[in-house]
Amino acid sequence: MTFFKTRIIYSICIFSIFSCTQKNDLKKHQEIWLKGSESEKLISIEKQFRGFDVTMVETSYRYQELFWAGQNKNWENAIYQLDKIKLTLENGIQRRPKRSNSTKYFLKSVDEFKNELKQKNHNSFNLQFIKLTNSCNNCHSIEKVSFFKVKIPIENHSILK
Repeated sequence: MTFFKTRIIYSICIFSIFSCTQKNDLKKHQEIWLKGSESEKLISIEKQFRGFDVTMVETSYRYQELFWAGQNKNWENAIYQLDKIKLTLENGIQRRPKRSNSTKYFLKSVDEFKNELKQKNHNSFNLQFIKLTNSCNNCHSIEKVSFFKVKIPIENHSILK
């Protein structure tokens, strides 16, 4: 048997052992913090999703990935990041409906940007990115958190190339 096949078989065995014990560990972990009636447990789980602040963390990450995808002319990744920004914001609206008016305004910018991205034009991308950045800041103003100033990234911290 080759070294590679031996490693695969060994990995499958370890994974199988781990997955068997993981089910019991998961149940024990749930019993530690997830207490109360089913309704109380759901409320606890809902709290773990938190509010729109978590939505903004992911949106910030995707915003930066979008920028560098465009700078690298990786149009498929740019479209992917825009789609994830949209999904993240839609999920955020579901958790915090009071943010829907300002977020729906912002989502129009995301849709316009996506339409422009189909041209795969670097100059158009940069113009749309500036518009998107301005939409971010406008949305923050509407929500009375204008102290959150979104700026175009200047350093690439992405692990994606």
